[in-house]
Amino acid sequence: MSGPPATPPVRPPRVRPPVWAGRRFWKMSGSGNDFVFIDARTEPAGELATPPLIARLCARGTGIGADGLVQIRPSAVATFGIDYWNSDGSLASLCGNATLCATRLGVLMQAAEGGLPGFTIETGAGVVSARSIFGSPEFDLAPVSDIRASFEAALAPGEVRVGYVLAGVPHLVVLVDGAAGADQVPLSDRGPGLRNHPALPAGANVNWVGRRGDGTWAMRTFERGVEGETLACGTGAVATAILLGRWGMAGAEVGLETRSGRVLTVRVGDEVGGAVRPTLKGEGRLVFEGTFADV
Repeated sequence: MSGPPATPPVRPPRVRPPVWAGRRFWKMSGSGNDFVFIDARTEPAGELATPPLIARLCARGTGIGADGLVQIRPSAVATFGIDYWNSDGSLASLCGNATLCATRLGVLMQAAEGGLPGFTIETGAGVVSARSIFGSPEFDLAPVSDIRASFEAALAPGEVRVGYVLAGVPHLVVLVDGAAGADQVPLSDRGPGLRNHPALPAGANVNWVGRRGDGTWAMRTFERGVEGETLACGTGAVATAILLGRWGMAGAEVGLETRSGRVLTVRVGDEVGGAVRPTLKGEGRLVFEGTFADV
């Protein structure tokens, strides 16, 4: 007996890999801030520079995991340029630790030469001068003039005063009673309110800083775009150092221990016409490199 003809098996449709699959990336860390880097000097970033994909790549547990994504690109006014996106896909004009990492990676990629006198990087906040001395990166920020030693904000227990600095991106700096005070700040509760302070339409990063018994400084940061605590913040360290100087609590060079335990060093230049030009020195460490696949 013959039955009905066998039904041919249904084959799933062929899924083409995304155009960016197989493209190279670098994972960098700057004092605990971590980033995914792509080289867009000859091949445009394309879809990799879109907020939904950036959020997927930066997601911890399901993606590569990072505080943000950075592309190194050509520049008509500098040695090379960078664009920085936060982990939620929002574009930021400047990230201090991402710029330190770009300084180091630019030398490793031979996009720039290490040593002195250094080179220039075009950022969303302008062109900065950078250098990598024996693998230790640093760069000079554009002049900082929007400095408010006092900012009207309700103080929580343990908080002494609040100031504001626009260091490429806006920052609030909260002085607390000692390093233990910074450690005890409930950032998940306290951070969102200050980050979205009504007097700051674009919001701000928020940094808490306290002096230890040995005279050193410890800081913690709640970052907009990440919407939570990060292990370090380069521009936050710059804003903090500037305000510590304005408050008469620090000199021209300040070391700030970040949540990662690593120290960011800020040299605050002389004030000229109400502006200072700080230099940030820290870490730019290549953690690993790989190729994109299925994210």
